[in-house]
Amino acid sequence: MNRFRFVDDHRDFYEVKRLCEVLKINRSSYYAWKSAAPARQQRLVADAVLGAQIKTTFNAENGCYGAKRVTATINSSDGNSAGGVVVQRVNHKRTARLMRQMGLFGYTKKRRVKTTVSAKRVPKFPDLLKRRFTAAKPNTVYVGDITYLPIADGSNMYLATVIDCYSRQLTGFAIADHMRTELVEEALTMAHGARGSLNGAIFHSDHGSVYTSEQYRRLCEQFGVTQSMGAIGTSADNSLAESFNASLKREVLQDEPVFPSQLVCRRDVFRWCTRYNTKRLHSWCGYRSPNAFEAA
Repeated sequence: MNRFRFVDDHRDFYEVKRLCEVLKINRSSYYAWKSAAPARQQRLVADAVLGAQIKTTFNAENGCYGAKRVTATINSSDGNSAGGVVVQRVNHKRTARLMRQMGLFGYTKKRRVKTTVSAKRVPKFPDLLKRRFTAAKPNTVYVGDITYLPIADGSNMYLATVIDCYSRQLTGFAIADHMRTELVEEALTMAHGARGSLNGAIFHSDHGSVYTSEQYRRLCEQFGVTQSMGAIGTSADNSLAESFNASLKREVLQDEPVFPSQLVCRRDVFRWCTRYNTKRLHSWCGYRSPNAFEAA
């Protein structure tokens, strides 16, 4: 029990001076605590209002947002009110404290399946990025990868991506039950259609056999795309694409180890990929969506 609270509760029965002596506290400290009571009560009310806003935002995002993204949403013009009460701009540390108190935590993910099958005796492309996953403008530097999507029947679906390093926009993607070259070709073709042209752009990937295949190299040449590849067996050389894959699985699967069916997998992943570009707040974009970042 708070000693100052004890003194305040018993001050009608004993002298404050005596109570403070027994409890070994300064009277001045007690009176300072007492005078600050209205401010403490105001903070409790403010925390309660903010807590309601945090829980609403957290639930609306299906438990995927951590403290920083929850804070960005609350501080946005659309999310800065709760029940008609305007919430002042908050710091993410305060949001994190209240989320811990309410037991609200984002999801983490585990389990990996090897999706990079390196081909032997194939041309290798130089690493043009050197782990610098940035670009001065859109449609100049892309990264991509293939990730597995586990299904309850023991099979896997696979997602191929084409991500713009400027805005982190998922410009092209494809989902299939195989890892043939057609999968990555479909993703690159989607990006070409979305941008209108990829002429002069760089596409960076790992040394998977689909990316080093003659078929894929011809498509890159057709679109005017220059291929780039990191070192074999080093995920850090394609960390932007790896990070995207981890976020997708964490937020779509959450606590579930697998998708119940291929149909559900296609539906949920497609929905998340669409939302990723249009709604999901990205720290790289100043807690805006990739589309909003490019529009700005």
